[in-house]
Amino acid sequence: MSSNQPLIFDALRTPRGMGRAASEKKTGGSLAEHRPHQLVVQLIDALKRRHTGLPEHLNSLTLGCVGQIGDQGGHLALVSRLASGLADQVTVKTLNNYCVSGLTAVNDAAKSVLAGDPGLHLAGGVESLSSVAFLGDRASYYCDPLLAKQLRWAPPVMGAELIATLQGYSKAELDNISLQSHLKAQSAWDKGYYDASVVAITHDSGTVALARDELIRGNLNIDKLASMAPAFSQQGAAGFDAMMLAEYPQLDAIDHVHSIANCPGMADGAALVVVGDRASGARAALNPKARILAMAETAGDPILQLTAGLDAVDEVLRKTHLSIKDFDRIEFMEAFAAPTLKFLQDYQPDIDKVNVNGGHIAMGHPMGASGAILLTTLVHELHRCDGSLGLVVTQAAGGIGCAMIIERL
Repeated sequence: MSSNQPLIFDALRTPRGMGRAASEKKTGGSLAEHRPHQLVVQLIDALKRRHTGLPEHLNSLTLGCVGQIGDQGGHLALVSRLASGLADQVTVKTLNNYCVSGLTAVNDAAKSVLAGDPGLHLAGGVESLSSVAFLGDRASYYCDPLLAKQLRWAPPVMGAELIATLQGYSKAELDNISLQSHLKAQSAWDKGYYDASVVAITHDSGTVALARDELIRGNLNIDKLASMAPAFSQQGAAGFDAMMLAEYPQLDAIDHVHSIANCPGMADGAALVVVGDRASGARAALNPKARILAMAETAGDPILQLTAGLDAVDEVLRKTHLSIKDFDRIEFMEAFAAPTLKFLQDYQPDIDKVNVNGGHIAMGHPMGASGAILLTTLVHELHRCDGSLGLVVTQAAGGIGCAMIIERL
């Protein structure tokens, strides 16, 4: 093994809270009163308790975050470092690569290791949709329909609807994959499968604010899902259907089949992964949990959007000469139901090895953190099931994809 082989020494995440601020009519999510950097600080504190040698040997902190305004503005990684008491010499970076940001942050840390940078690296992401709403930064192309058309930008759900139309998916198929996400997540939590990877978030008083993913509906059934109507036809009629049909002239119309329940819920959460080389880990008295075998960042069709993750899968498989059947566990980002169905249809993985403990549709999508959350789940699940190889796949708006292969140690 190369002395610069990037290794994962630990990975932790917060529970995912409902991404909703309190109002006069509705209560907020259980993490809504926690500022985003406070979620990161509690993860750093947990890692310090588990690994007392970590702070002395820490080189960098890299955080993904999408909505970088308000409580997530400024420089969130810097704010988190200052609030955590980490040394001033720990370098910081905050990045936005949309919903793959958390995995991109880990990729950047792994590249630092490969380049021979000394020390250990904390990498992951955070998002509080209670603090900063989806599209809350009001980028020009979010708000200007003419510019959106010129730049070929559409809301991510439009990409999911386009995939469903091209593939001919029915709402019943979307409902089934959504139901399985909730049932698996409920079962995994009840069996304690998340106990090793999730850190309960506390208030300043020490009382627990949230210890378990908040959005799971373990009592959901297929009849309830069937009763929920598709929700995005009006959005399509606002000009996005015309944009998609212009790009895909073989289609006569866009079939709007996703209901709200076929989408990942807005969530608050964070995740951190400890990455470094073997020598740096040994100096901090850390034992590696996994090694990173391959990683890929991809870009593709900004209209179809949510297939770039599949391109990333192809790239890491090419690099390693592995096949989809070689993986003991796969964490695939449930960025709506249709992309998940397409992955299962195109690659034909063993369904009993994909998102075995539930997915984003059930547990929610704290955007900048999601890639790191999936990687955290994968690391711990490989140890729990005594597996060897794992694959994590993420995709984002605008045709952005990212994937990583790890091997349990």
